[in-house]
Amino acid sequence: MTEPAVTSSDTPSSVSGNGAAPTRRTKKVLLAAPRGYCAGVDRAVVTVEKALELYGAPVYVRKQIVHNKFVVQTLEKRGAIFVDETDEVPEGATVIFSAHGVAPVVHEEARARSLKTIDATCPLVTKVHREAVRFADDDFDILLIGHEGHEEVEGTAGEAPDHVTLVDGPDDVENVTVRDPEKVVWLSQTTLSVDETMQTVDRLKQKFPLLQAPPSDDICYATQNRQLAVKAMAKDTDLMIVVGSRNSSNSVRLVEVALEHGARAGHLVDFADEIDEAWLAGVATVGLTSGASVPEVLVRDVLAWLAERGYGDVEAVIAAEESLLFSLPNEIRRDLKARGKQAEKVRHDAAFESADSRH
Repeated sequence: MTEPAVTSSDTPSSVSGNGAAPTRRTKKVLLAAPRGYCAGVDRAVVTVEKALELYGAPVYVRKQIVHNKFVVQTLEKRGAIFVDETDEVPEGATVIFSAHGVAPVVHEEARARSLKTIDATCPLVTKVHREAVRFADDDFDILLIGHEGHEEVEGTAGEAPDHVTLVDGPDDVENVTVRDPEKVVWLSQTTLSVDETMQTVDRLKQKFPLLQAPPSDDICYATQNRQLAVKAMAKDTDLMIVVGSRNSSNSVRLVEVALEHGARAGHLVDFADEIDEAWLAGVATVGLTSGASVPEVLVRDVLAWLAERGYGDVEAVIAAEESLLFSLPNEIRRDLKARGKQAEKVRHDAAFESADSRH
């Protein structure tokens, strides 16, 4: 199969007529950059693999290590067992906490069962946890902007349950009450739509003029960068395809952002074979991106699928450059060192190259 040719541009070019009789528009793909794995996902997935290498199977993981069906299925084949709660883990076994973070009560439950814990929480989520603790210690009411039931929100709220009120979008603001409108701060889930979050903040400020902001941006760099790329290309796309799982907040947001900024249609798929050929009717330009927990092999599968249908011309739309990598958890680095192995910071997608990318 011929690989699609990729060219680069900082802004997508649109296809326009020349005033003559209508002509057939050239089929092409606008490929977002950056896309896919962020540093926190990279760290979490490598943590599970290194744990399997060090301790052997099975290794237990509380919740999905990241919200991606393919990643979870691949790690299951290698010996990871995903559970919903710590009481499903045999006493004394090893359990890894997912990238989304956990509340302090989960650490307490693990200690009660003598579990060996490895915390793969994304450092950017940990930052929000620390902010919650700090503001709770100062007796602030904390308005946590996020989606009810999301694991990250549950973990952050669990750091200061008596001080945190969940605000699930702009329409939820009217329901918010606080003890002291002079001591109130907002924090947010790291994977939200930047635009919707700021709409929520604006409404909160109208209600609470002295509302304080977090000391640094809570929405993570990767979420913002992936949304920036989609915004840059959306107006020039007839169809936006986002590769990602339906329980991935940041992936779902990418579809929403695309539609809000001019894409004429948008769909979320886990795999190339989920694409409906009917979506391509009348489509000249396809936008393609992937959520922050999606390995690149799945994007290449979609590119190959599109190329087979005439969309072999690929133009990169570059919104930002990313180079951030996080160190592995202390427990993993310590045990690797004890075995004479180096705990490198690595970009991990290559580890999935040989894996079966079908579900």
